[in-house]
Amino acid sequence: MTPHILDTPSTTGVIRVLVVDDSAFVRKIVSHMLSKSTAIEVVGTARDGREALEMADLTLPDVIICDLNMPEMNGVTFVHRQMARRRVPIIIVSVASSAGDQVLAALDAGAVDFVQKPTALASDRLLEMADELIAKVQAAAHAVVRKVAPAAANGAAHGPSRPWPARPSVELVLIGISTGGPQGLKLVIPRLAADFPVPVAIVLHMPVGYTEVYAKKLDDLSPLWVKEAEDGDPVTGGVVLLAPAGRHLTFRREGAALAAHLDLDPRGTAHRPSVDVMFTSAAEIVGAGVLGVVMTGMGADGRQGAGSIKASGGRILTEAEESCVVYGMPRCVDEAGLSDRSVPIEQMADAIMEQL
Repeated sequence: MTPHILDTPSTTGVIRVLVVDDSAFVRKIVSHMLSKSTAIEVVGTARDGREALEMADLTLPDVIICDLNMPEMNGVTFVHRQMARRRVPIIIVSVASSAGDQVLAALDAGAVDFVQKPTALASDRLLEMADELIAKVQAAAHAVVRKVAPAAANGAAHGPSRPWPARPSVELVLIGISTGGPQGLKLVIPRLAADFPVPVAIVLHMPVGYTEVYAKKLDDLSPLWVKEAEDGDPVTGGVVLLAPAGRHLTFRREGAALAAHLDLDPRGTAHRPSVDVMFTSAAEIVGAGVLGVVMTGMGADGRQGAGSIKASGGRILTEAEESCVVYGMPRCVDEAGLSDRSVPIEQMADAIMEQL
């Protein structure tokens, strides 16, 4: 079967998209979704990875939307092959969280983001998915797709032990991250020292069903214990807590100890979990002992919370534009004058340890 090429002359400023899925119905639906935006043009479709490689050469898309489970060549293999030929921002579309390992493998191979496809494509969820997909395509079009560093795939040697202060000035390290986050965290968390004495909590924007799988994979690479947060978990040195998708991560005091609290509220946030909610809670409970870190991602989640941390006497690090996949979240914090230091991702672990 010949891949379908649309007659689409190059238009300055329009984002050219290739849609790859083994279902003709899905290709049609996704193309229709994207047509809601005048800034996006579907330049072609393909039914599997093999056809998609040919189409990518013919149409030179700015962004590729790709399914995972396809005949001939699946999504993970396609991402590997495409990145070896020409690095294009690729958004993975997955049907369910049961494909979590494949999604994470595709992200490790170089895909920049993913969207969870509803199981019933004729449902009301389609409108919500359309808005999400358009926003992610627009962000991906400006994403910087770099060659995947070996550390992102295979882990990295952890940072050296150092003479930690008896009473560190930082009591809690918080990281907020989104687009590019699954790869980015693998360049930071495994590089923290095995005896890093301060607890770490992370909000990573992911669909429900993926954070537990991701936490286990990050734990395999890291000297610290990485786990998906549960309500009541002790927030203590040597532990990295990843907020579960669908629940906000906040904090409470239990005597002198600090514990994690998970909640559906507040309900009006753009993301759940929200970086703003986690940062604000920590500022209220911990105060000046908070170090907030805002890394790659689209949108402004983290800016308001960074303001709360600074008002409480805490400190903020942001990822430098040069290493961000999408310089959105850090930009908002930087432009608000809330960042104490801007750091490339390769230096972020050292910068965090130096704050103690």
